[in-house]
Amino acid sequence: MILADTTIWIDFFRSGACRSEMGMLVYNHQLVMHPYVIAELALGSLQNRRETLANLDCLPKILPVSLADVRLMIEARGMYAKGIGLTDAHLVASCLATPGTQLWTLDGRLGKVAESVGLRADLPHA
Repeated sequence: MILADTTIWIDFFRSGACRSEMGMLVYNHQLVMHPYVIAELALGSLQNRRETLANLDCLPKILPVSLADVRLMIEARGMYAKGIGLTDAHLVASCLATPGTQLWTLDGRLGKVAESVGLRADLPHA
């Protein structure tokens, strides 16, 4: 499974980049969504807002983990002072809690963290 972070979705919505990769992931039932990514996207300007958010809500979900577990992961895996934010840490924690799930991102810092724990998806633009 692949979890595309907000940077991938923004790039997809703005330029259509990764359209074929996204299409194949959806077609093969390999793309999962995190509720925090949907919430971040909802904060932005979306074309066909209601339809877009409804479509995102229909994608298979990866579940958030508790804040306490995210804090434990940060300490146990030395993820502090890496330049990632709380949502990023939540995405990493959710991928770790869902074996076989990788993270696809354009964010360099998040990509390095994901790579350090064996979660970075090997997809174009990642």
